[in-house]
Amino acid sequence: MDMTGEQRIAAPRATVWAALNDADVLRACIPGCTALEKTSETEMKAAATLTVGPVKAKFTGDVTLSEIDPPTSYVISGQGSGGVAGFAKGSAKVVLADDGPDHTLLTYTVKADVGGKIAQLGGRLIDQTAKKLAGEFFKSFGDLVGPEEDGADAEKVEKKKGFFKRLLGK
Repeated sequence: MDMTGEQRIAAPRATVWAALNDADVLRACIPGCTALEKTSETEMKAAATLTVGPVKAKFTGDVTLSEIDPPTSYVISGQGSGGVAGFAKGSAKVVLADDGPDHTLLTYTVKADVGGKIAQLGGRLIDQTAKKLAGEFFKSFGDLVGPEEDGADAEKVEKKKGFFKRLLGK
């Protein structure tokens, strides 16, 4: 399966780049992610629970960053096993470009493969689920990295401010 897309994020490229390289941000945005831990500058261990049609499985695996060109692009690759449900592996080329002074255009190209019980569900269901999960990730990522809306919960705003002070080292 191949998929491409883009997301306009209301934040400068440096902020988006920092967030894309922070395990806490990724963990908070990846649907079903229960654990994401950096083991080196370019490697992470991950766990996620995903539902594809009638199959719900917990996947564990490895994530690797490569072709790193800060603050412009990288390739994020992963592979995981879901036990009897099967396996998933794939990669995404992520590219950032300035889109005005305080906005970033994030484009991505995803290549993924699944096998085992999940693959038996059919390409259409898998493609729909992958598109849904990608949409959820980028909406969550944009909401977390971008500015707060007027009338947002004060506690949420303060948590986010503290999170980004830590993330950007300010």
